Amino acid sequence: MASQSDHKATVIDGKLIAQTIRSEIAEEVRQLSEKYGKVPGLAVVIVGNRKDSQSYVAMKRKACAEVGIRSFDMNLPEQISEDELVSKVHELNANPDVHGILVQLPLPKHINEEKVLSEISLAKDVDGFHPLNIGKLAMKDREPLFQPCTPKGCLELLHRSGISIKGKRAVVVGRSNIVGLPVSLLLLKADATVTVVHSRSNDQENIIREADIIIAAAGQPMMIKGSWIKPGAAVIDVGTNAIDDPSRKSGYRLVGDVDFEEACKIAGCITPVPGGVGPMTVAMLLKNTLDGAKRVIVQ
Repeated sequence: MASQSDHKATVIDGKLIAQTIRSEIAEEVRQLSEKYGKVPGLAVVIVGNRKDSQSYVAMKRKACAEVGIRSFDMNLPEQISEDELVSKVHELNANPDVHGILVQLPLPKHINEEKVLSEISLAKDVDGFHPLNIGKLAMKDREPLFQPCTPKGCLELLHRSGISIKGKRAVVVGRSNIVGLPVSLLLLKADATVTVVHSRSNDQENIIREADIIIAAAGQPMMIKGSWIKPGAAVIDVGTNAIDDPSRKSGYRLVGDVDFEEACKIAGCITPVPGGVGPMTVAMLLKNTLDGAKRVIVQ
């Protein structure tokens, strides 16, 4: 039998899986266009000039173009009032060519994010963060119109890698509204036994070590060590943390919440950072937009 030091986890290629999903979406968009003469539309609202937000939005625009989804971009000034922003959202709600609305976060300090997000039409909430969508996600035998993109991407990675969830022990590390909380609800819907570990949890290491499936979404670079992982576990690393690296031209490199090198010696399979969960988030946004469009176009 091979010694533990010879073991190498299967690396889950999120880029490749996301590309497969994008090809499937492009085909469905083509069929909608041929049969009904309409294509899905995604509106992205961006407030202010944050560099990271601008690059995210450019990436989303490029992804839309690749699969044939029409982009509606709304670039608004930093000083826009909350009321003006809400009225822009209402305009998009009323536009029949827009099937999905995404407000790029974070918003400037003077704007209440919760208020703005709750004004997005439920049928166009492709981010899946409307309180009613999250509420349905939390309830048994209810289905939200949309599931949040990153959590949905995590489960899709498990499914497409042949990892069964039913009856498995899953530990989610982190409890954010964007990932930790909704991914724990999705795992519960998929019949996992779910534990959420967070900054106030005692004995984190031992809880994580019991997991068949780990979803790491704490935002702490390389927090989860190889010794914390049960042999053969599936590890989905949502973390994207920049750490100093003088050997790189940029002066930094991206790492996950899991110590990848150590984890590879123990885990059954693991997602890399970058190239794991990130590409799936965008693919799921495109999928949600397609699904929203199909509800309207295919009557």
